[in-house]
Amino acid sequence: MGNYHHHQNPSAFDMDLNVTSTVCSLYDADGLYKIDSTKHSPLIGFAYDGFPIYGAYAYKDTNGMGAIARMKSSYVLRNITVRTHWADGTDVLDGPPVDATYPLGYFREDYEYVPTTKTDYLDASNGRFCKTPEYPNGIYCYFATVDEKWNSAYPYVVGPNFYGVKTTTKPTSITETVTIYADSVATKDTTKSSVLVNKGTSFANVFASRDGEFVVIQINDLVKQTIYVEMYSMDGKLIQKTSVLQGSTIAYMDTRTLYQGLYIVKITNGTEHEERKVFVEK
Repeated sequence: MGNYHHHQNPSAFDMDLNVTSTVCSLYDADGLYKIDSTKHSPLIGFAYDGFPIYGAYAYKDTNGMGAIARMKSSYVLRNITVRTHWADGTDVLDGPPVDATYPLGYFREDYEYVPTTKTDYLDASNGRFCKTPEYPNGIYCYFATVDEKWNSAYPYVVGPNFYGVKTTTKPTSITETVTIYADSVATKDTTKSSVLVNKGTSFANVFASRDGEFVVIQINDLVKQTIYVEMYSMDGKLIQKTSVLQGSTIAYMDTRTLYQGLYIVKITNGTEHEERKVFVEK
């Protein structure tokens, strides 16, 4: 949660047991994070204050022991008909009255924080101190909360206020020496007689995970026809292939069995394609 974001479906990462909204169906979350109620959720990001963000499930006990439980928001809907004040009485710019068009839960001021001592309920920032697989000694963590039907539950990730000190900076330049591994290769496609898309008009981005386990191919717009993706070694050998299906935006390539090094990812979109160099680190 910071300067960079991704257009993913916020409704429980497209895994709702009971779908209540399709407002963000344009960019479905194609398995970026799938909820599993039987094990501790993965680390899915970091907030501006530096604390980790986990999925919906964790150890019920903060000491890292006991059963896996759904981490629950401590925010509940208020009993209001007008939106003129926060739950603590603070004045707020008046919003529309509660009605069929804007029912309770539509706006932030519809909620109030009700603290509890139960360990599987979170604090006002939507987090708690606990032990996790990545932090066995304990750390403050945020959780992507969902309800019993796996629909996203307010405040979704971070509460109205960060728990730690928020540092909002946006880098405008890089002063140190860097090596760019994801550059476009602008050459001629002799098989299709079409020019490869240059970096300035690229329709896709390619990223390699730091742990060397996968490569992500992110299309910059909704895919209206299947896009084909191939990975080659630098000597031209086809390593593997996948596709980004119609209506989707993202695909993954498993690189756990590959050697460390530079590879070429070829992305074919209709009559044009682009090739991207990507470095798989081990």
